[in-house]
Amino acid sequence: QVQLVESGGGLVQAGGSLRLSCAASRSIFSINVMGWYRQVPGKQRELVAVISSGGSTTLADSVKGRFSISRDNAKSTVYLQMNSLTPEDTAVYYCYTRVRFSDYWGQGTQVTVSS
Repeated sequence: QVQLVESGGGLVQAGGSLRLSCAASRSIFSINVMGWYRQVPGKQRELVAVISSGGSTTLADSVKGRFSISRDNAKSTVYLQMNSLTPEDTAVYYCYTRVRFSDYWGQGTQVTVSS
C-alpha cells in the first residue's frame, strides 16, 4: 500500500509556471509507473504525464513542450513542472501510481490559470 500527497497547486496567470510535487509514503524505487492526471468538473479524468522507474516519460499531446515529469527516488517524490500555462490547464491534478495490481491516487491539488 502507498499513500500519495500532492502539493504545489495554486492560482497563476496565463503564461506562468508551477511545479507540483507528489510525496509517497514509501520508497518508489521499485515502483514502475508513477504519473499525473487531471480532471475538470463534468469531464473524465485525463492522463497528463507518466514516468517509469527507468525514467522514460509519456506526456499528453496537449502538454508536450510545456510540461515535464521527473522523479527523485531518494525523496520518494514525483514532480510535474508546468510552464506556459493556459486557462485550459485549469483542473484538479492527481498523482497516481499502480502497485501490485492496485491503483493509488492522491487527494488532488487545484491548479487555476487566469487569463
